[in-house]
Amino acid sequence: MKQRLFHNLDAVIRREVHLMRRRPVYLLGSVGVMTVLTVFLLTFFGEGLPQNLPIGVVDMDNSSTSRNFVRQLDATQLGSVVRFGTVTEARKEMETGRVCSFIVIPERFNEEILSNRCPKMGIYVNTMNPVIGGSLSYKDVLTMVNLTAGAVQREVLRAKGVNEREIMGRIQPIVVDAHMIGNAPTNYGYYLNNMVLATILAMSILLVVSYAVGSELKYGTSRHLLARSGDSIVTAVAGKLIPYTILFTVLGVSVQLIIFGFMHYPIRGSIGWMILAMLAMVLSYEAVAVFIVSLVPTLRLSVCISALYSVLGFSFAGYTLPIGSLPAGLQGLSMVFPLRYYYQIFVREVIYGAGFATWWPYLVAMLLFIFLPFITSKRLYGAYKYQNYPRN
Repeated sequence: MKQRLFHNLDAVIRREVHLMRRRPVYLLGSVGVMTVLTVFLLTFFGEGLPQNLPIGVVDMDNSSTSRNFVRQLDATQLGSVVRFGTVTEARKEMETGRVCSFIVIPERFNEEILSNRCPKMGIYVNTMNPVIGGSLSYKDVLTMVNLTAGAVQREVLRAKGVNEREIMGRIQPIVVDAHMIGNAPTNYGYYLNNMVLATILAMSILLVVSYAVGSELKYGTSRHLLARSGDSIVTAVAGKLIPYTILFTVLGVSVQLIIFGFMHYPIRGSIGWMILAMLAMVLSYEAVAVFIVSLVPTLRLSVCISALYSVLGFSFAGYTLPIGSLPAGLQGLSMVFPLRYYYQIFVREVIYGAGFATWWPYLVAMLLFIFLPFITSKRLYGAYKYQNYPRN
């Protein structure tokens, strides 16, 4: 009996490997996507933060104060000043994405500063394309505005005869002494790349596996699959998933080794535990993909639902917005996404190094997703055997 079972399982695995070699979409959707995006993201955040962001300046005053402000802005690490003659020209460049933001220094800027009339400087930011560039450039400009205001106030107080100690007390009465715990260099890559690449891998798993399982119905080959598996839906699904489990686990572990090994991203805990969490995430998302196809045995619809589910998982993982601040109903909705539990493990093991005892419940929660296909196995078996669902 066992020999027959292993024979059928081996036949299904060989059949699936043959299909993977015949259809490039499987390798392109897994190896191709992960390779390209890993190289892109690690290169994009190679310096920790984007450097020399183009910031437009429209200087209508052209005074010594405004020119000094522009020089100081250009000297910052993030900013690289691009001068424009008119607001219309600067706006067109920002709309095309050539500058992340631009500022407008009004006429009589220096004169109004000296007469304490509070000149208004316009700051226009594109927070849509790209989001990071717009936000960082706005932060850079705002910092320079505050520094310039402090410098002007210091000169006024000096002219009034106020001593330096009292001047600094008036300009900055409260000094913030900040110490970053988990990301001391404030490197965006340390935080974003770990989870963004895991999210991309989860999306790839959902789409590739749902396509692999659903394509048996679309191309009418499901009965051939059942014949190879000895008319067992469990053997058929397990045989189809084993090659993808190996493939996606290798991809996920390779990304982790590149990040924590080659790129030297900080990790307080054990990379071995993160490899275990990666394996659990791969298995859980494969199970979700099979569950979706079982509920909707039509390739087109199941792939669309998998794509929607993967996008929602990105939003509800918790690293783009705090789940605790959402309404109770939405907080509960976050529990149906394995990526949420992987993120909890990542925070406790990588950032805090708290150990297995603090995050094992999240590992168990991810592994519970593996039982989803068993709930709908009869429905998938009926679809495979009778092919009574539309192929288009």
